[in-house]
Amino acid sequence: MVILLFAANYLTFSTVRSIISTYQGYQEMTALHDRNAFVANLDPDSNPDFDSIDIEDTQKIYQYLDQNFDYVLHSDGFVVPLKNKQDMEVQFNYINEAAYQLRDFPLSKGKPLQFEETRKQDHLSVLIGPGLAESYSLGSTIQTINPVTNKPVLLHVQGILKKNIYRSSFYAPNSKHYYNFAVFVPVDSVFIQNAGLDLHVNALMDLVLLDSSEKKMNQLKILIQQNTGMTFNFYTQKENDAFFKEHYSSSLMLMSLLSVALLFLVLLSSIWISFVSVRLMIKDITIHLLVGLSYATLRKIFYRYFAILFFVNLVVLMSSVAYSRHLFWTTKESAFVTYGFLGLIDIDWVALAAVLVIDIIIGTIIVELTMKKIKQIPISIGVLE
Repeated sequence: MVILLFAANYLTFSTVRSIISTYQGYQEMTALHDRNAFVANLDPDSNPDFDSIDIEDTQKIYQYLDQNFDYVLHSDGFVVPLKNKQDMEVQFNYINEAAYQLRDFPLSKGKPLQFEETRKQDHLSVLIGPGLAESYSLGSTIQTINPVTNKPVLLHVQGILKKNIYRSSFYAPNSKHYYNFAVFVPVDSVFIQNAGLDLHVNALMDLVLLDSSEKKMNQLKILIQQNTGMTFNFYTQKENDAFFKEHYSSSLMLMSLLSVALLFLVLLSSIWISFVSVRLMIKDITIHLLVGLSYATLRKIFYRYFAILFFVNLVVLMSSVAYSRHLFWTTKESAFVTYGFLGLIDIDWVALAAVLVIDIIIGTIIVELTMKKIKQIPISIGVLE
């Protein structure tokens, strides 16, 4: 029963947390629904030869974008060997003004990013994640190599992000990329033109066209294919969400059904065990009731027992989740590193609370049915005989 209870709790926890994470992702994508946006997605049948792509070809694409579209550019994943106290890998994230305005990036300290066309390329004001704030305070400067220009750059720390700021995937809203060890670099048309091929190509993978039309989108699609050999599909976020729901809802439903089935099995097995115990201990229970044990005291004993049982299960569950979060720190996977009380973040605690509520309901049902069974025992000397 204990094993079944832990399995049911873990499955319930995973299901609830996944639902919450998906909801957060949908909330993040709301702005795209309001802006008639098209999200780029590399066609799975496209086999581009990246070595044959020339920087002049990609520059033409971004010139065309600047002239004809209001577009979102947010390219992350550029790892930089930037020293920090946690010895964590640091990711540079390049973001244009449209992307910055579309997604709220709350700060714990400092000022928001500024986007000026005349900004110098060798001196940039940036935002950093809270994990880097231990090594680089607000107002300090960071001297490093810009990974997209391969040139020295001096970064001025203008603001520090709040803990656990994330970005959800357009195609899987329950998947998140955290920015606790990231540097946000503002870009404009001048910066993009001077950037290297890596940024040009990577930024196309998550390009978002705002307030656009299918006709304009198709023209851009042809231009990209002619200049790079890459075939892109452009979908609205509603189409992305529908695709996700079609494939995700079935797995979520399966997890939910398994959780309910396991919880029901736990409930039945617990009731059966309690009834068997009552039958086997009928003599002892009768004696104690005869010498003064009250039903209220007995009920408290049962509740205390199940409280301890559920508490131990929750501690084991919480420890396993905290350990999985801690693994990202030991493996230095900065995109998944999070801060939280006892190693857990907000969605973990909400899911644990949901598990606790379900356990309380199960415990209450078991105790009350057991007490009802005990009250049916005739309190008489004849029972002892």
